Amino acid sequence: MPKTRGQGLARLALLVGIVSLVLLAITGPGYRSGWLSLGTALRQLFAWGAYGGIAATILALIALAWGRGTARRTATIALVFGLVSLYLPMRFQQAAGAVPPIHDITTDVVTPPQYMEVAALRRELKAPNGLELPPEVINQQIAAYPEIQPLFLPVPPAEAYQKTLALVRTRGWDVVADDAAGRRIEATDTTFWFRFKDDVALRVSTMPDGTSRVDMRSVSRIGRSDIGTNARRVREFLADLAR
Repeated sequence: MPKTRGQGLARLALLVGIVSLVLLAITGPGYRSGWLSLGTALRQLFAWGAYGGIAATILALIALAWGRGTARRTATIALVFGLVSLYLPMRFQQAAGAVPPIHDITTDVVTPPQYMEVAALRRELKAPNGLELPPEVINQQIAAYPEIQPLFLPVPPAEAYQKTLALVRTRGWDVVADDAAGRRIEATDTTFWFRFKDDVALRVSTMPDGTSRVDMRSVSRIGRSDIGTNARRVREFLADLAR
């Protein structure tokens, strides 16, 4: 048997796998540069990457079964590329399907923290998402994220505010408003891959015994569903603040 049997098929599988990974890799940079629309990046390129991953995986498996020597080594690499290209879009879809299609999360569903400077900024930038919090969104949040609750700290409000502000700065968020008198903070966090802008509002209130209550709200500027990003941001921030 020739050691290179199946090499052509293995090389084809590797090429398809590489192209699939490239399609997935350019989604973030392409959207950030304005070359791709969000719909093209998330729907078309993710779909093409997944289909390519399926094709690369099938071709690689055939090459592994049929080939010898170098062909098998090439097919093994192609199989890895194909599986990764398939896994990433599937994981994205799985994450999107596991959470409600909302993008506004708050610890206080009755009187959520309000945006002032950020509201003006979003109007200026013509952000697609508004800041209204309709009852259906609140109901979906309560059902999906019952753990999103206010944080109570056994320290005076002024101290809680300073700790909150310090943690915001440690996170690297852009502080839009820093109101020590009103004990309210507005900031913007930027996601890693697509560089989405999500706006955060924090409010420190005084409890009857002189301790503090911290409420937080996180809202995406674009996209119907945040795929759980805002809830995760609120959950992790308050957990770190509690520590």
